[in-house]
Amino acid sequence: MIKLLTVVGARPQIIKAAALSRAIKNNFQDSIKEMVLHTGQHYDPNMSQVFFDELEIPMPDFNLNVGSASHGVQTARMIEGIEKTLLDNSPDFLVLYGDTNSTLAGAIAASKIHVPIIHIEAGLRSFNKSMPEEINRIMCDHASTLLFSPTETGVNNLISEGFKINTDPPFSPDNPAVFHCGDVMYDNSLFFAEKASKYSKILTQHRLIPGSYILGTLHRDHNTDDPARLGAIFESVNRISVGYDTEVILPLHPRTSKMLKTNLSDTLLKKTENNRLVKITGPVSFLDMIQLEKNAKLILTDSGGVQKESYFFRKPCIILRPQTEWIEIVKNGTAIIANADKNKILEAYEYFNAKKDLSFPPVFGDGKAGKFICQEIIENSIQNR
Repeated sequence: MIKLLTVVGARPQIIKAAALSRAIKNNFQDSIKEMVLHTGQHYDPNMSQVFFDELEIPMPDFNLNVGSASHGVQTARMIEGIEKTLLDNSPDFLVLYGDTNSTLAGAIAASKIHVPIIHIEAGLRSFNKSMPEEINRIMCDHASTLLFSPTETGVNNLISEGFKINTDPPFSPDNPAVFHCGDVMYDNSLFFAEKASKYSKILTQHRLIPGSYILGTLHRDHNTDDPARLGAIFESVNRISVGYDTEVILPLHPRTSKMLKTNLSDTLLKKTENNRLVKITGPVSFLDMIQLEKNAKLILTDSGGVQKESYFFRKPCIILRPQTEWIEIVKNGTAIIANADKNKILEAYEYFNAKKDLSFPPVFGDGKAGKFICQEIIENSIQNR
């Protein structure tokens, strides 16, 4: 029996990890035992028992409850807690996702005591090292033994950094294995889309007609905390909604809503609040978000995850950032990087509003990434013994 310890730090990582947990439960219970450690990096009041039950996600076995702090303090607390859990439970592998401080802490803790690391979502690069996430993902990749990349671009990024493909076992951080596995969130989107159709009432609640509205999300500090960038984005939202008589729904975190009052001009704030076509709501549940994405006409976002989900649900996407880790969707012509440039946002919307022949080839796999990862863990655990 292979023992895995999976480390997550926030609700999105728990949802990502659900794909692997579900694959283990459905296909590999006799071969793999998984324990889940939640660092408590982000406190989320929506993570109740209902959240885990509704999404069929296992409750964490361990919770460090580290809470918010500076990067250094938070990461140090997580390293200490993860190391103790590793020593107490002796897993065969530590499983890490993405690029959070929890990912970095897990990589440091495991590498110091020689527990092999599995990194899921390996090879993603924004090529912007001013982003903490970029440093976290690079450091985790270079400490890992098994690297699972969701895309061919991710694999090519690893090759350019010196990783070898098709190397022979036994595998180690000095001789890691790289796999192109597809995206675990595509697994989840297919699985949860059915649940969202059954349980979500978000469209009825806001009187939204499928295929007729724009979904917008905004949370990154460089957009919310910069009055010029925030103003350009909301000028665009108002222009598009009125100019095309199209509703825009914006589920915003309370902090982002607060920044609207702080960083938008009085005139623009009043215009936005009086615009009957712009609906600003509080945060929505994961299933509600899936339902909004699946039924939107177009998605406007600065979220990496939402960019990708726009592609899963075959929706054009305007990216409110200067770059993206998901360059495939830009190269495919289904997403446009507009940054926080009002003219580029408007031009991107005009383009997508007129273009009706977008195609969405399966660049993120077949929806079975979790099963593939489990099979490779089992095979390579045997080869490494």
